[in-house]
Amino acid sequence: MNLAAHPVVASLTPVFLLIALGWIAGRRNWISDGGVKDLSNLVFLLLIPSLLFRTMSSVRFEQLDLRPIAAYFPAALLLLALSIAWRGFNRRSVVMALAGTFSNMVMIGITLVELAYGKAGLVTLLTLVSVHALILLTVGSVVLELTVAREARHQGGRQVNLAQTILCGLLYAQTGWGLPSVVDKPLQLLGSAFGPISLVLVGVTLAKTPLGHHLRAAALIVVSKNLVLPVLVGLSAWAMGITGLPLTVLVVAGALPIGANVFLFAQRYEVAQDLTTASMGLSTVAALFTLSAVMAVMGLIG
Repeated sequence: MNLAAHPVVASLTPVFLLIALGWIAGRRNWISDGGVKDLSNLVFLLLIPSLLFRTMSSVRFEQLDLRPIAAYFPAALLLLALSIAWRGFNRRSVVMALAGTFSNMVMIGITLVELAYGKAGLVTLLTLVSVHALILLTVGSVVLELTVAREARHQGGRQVNLAQTILCGLLYAQTGWGLPSVVDKPLQLLGSAFGPISLVLVGVTLAKTPLGHHLRAAALIVVSKNLVLPVLVGLSAWAMGITGLPLTVLVVAGALPIGANVFLFAQRYEVAQDLTTASMGLSTVAALFTLSAVMAVMGLIG
């Protein structure tokens, strides 16, 4: 089999290239530390809200297949809660817990599942994608804001409340009006810029990060994300009687590497930035092996 045609390699290669380009830009100092912060603010204040609102504005509750959602997210939220409880209730703990539970379903997952399982598998994944940000980012935003309030450190005026953006998009979707093309197209362009810019920023930060000091802690996060989450999701789906291709897609979705959103949360809340960067890089590299193993196991079970 041609290695380049393997679904895992094909889906991860664009991610590696974007991170590598960012790493080169960081090593050559094409982007200053201040520039990284400004770009991060741009992504968090403009690109993510555009992506989330546009995505949520097309989610109609009556059209959702609730079984994959009911199987995946209780497992993810359980792992999130256990991770926070284990590390303590603070911003660093929440960001690390998000890193251990938030999958890169859009940049990697859609390509991987379509290549490996076709349109039928993609339907199950897109059901998760439609509420993935809504559930995990809303919970993450709320918990982080609670920790910030508890620590009484940061100002509240400039903070973008992603939960409000998500809920506004969802409420608009229930009207059935749809987005006018003159509004939808700019939101689409802004949202599509989120993934590439985020991954380039990861590469820039990676070039400036001494990874050796973070490998052990990053490895624990990667074990949680790449291995523990898919096991919990698989057990949850099996307990609900989900079998066959939907079960496989759910487990593979849980085994995807860490999503770039977590890196932006770390930057925005100014906590665990180096560790998050190291975890994302390690998770993506490890996914070449862990994802392949998970897909092989699910192929035997299915």
